[in-house]
Amino acid sequence: MRIEHVAMYVNDLEAAKNFFEKYLGASANEGYHNKTTDFRSYFLTFDDGARLEIMNRPGMDDPEKTLNRTGLIHIAFSVGSKEKVDELTRQLAEDGYEVTSGPRTTGDGYYESCVVCIEDNQIEITV
Repeated sequence: MRIEHVAMYVNDLEAAKNFFEKYLGASANEGYHNKTTDFRSYFLTFDDGARLEIMNRPGMDDPEKTLNRTGLIHIAFSVGSKEKVDELTRQLAEDGYEVTSGPRTTGDGYYESCVVCIEDNQIEITV
């Protein structure tokens, strides 16, 4: 058993696609558009084959996203080394994204940082 993909709705589909391509090395498919419902999506594939589907459709509810809530809270990306965690975290901070923790070694031994980036959603960057 494995997770086939994770999906998230976004308001700005192109900006989300560009973020994942620029910072996390994603490769996007050509995209999908259902002309009847105006649903649009991209599948983003990462180096190890993991996939993230980003989606958009008219009339979505977009409540405030707090960091202490139930449900999915972050997506973690392994970048391969502490130096790369530091480098990507620094780049995201310089580009105006909010670093909420780290880089640091957590109590359970992960070296990580957490950054609020895609429409107030959080990603975790780890070794």
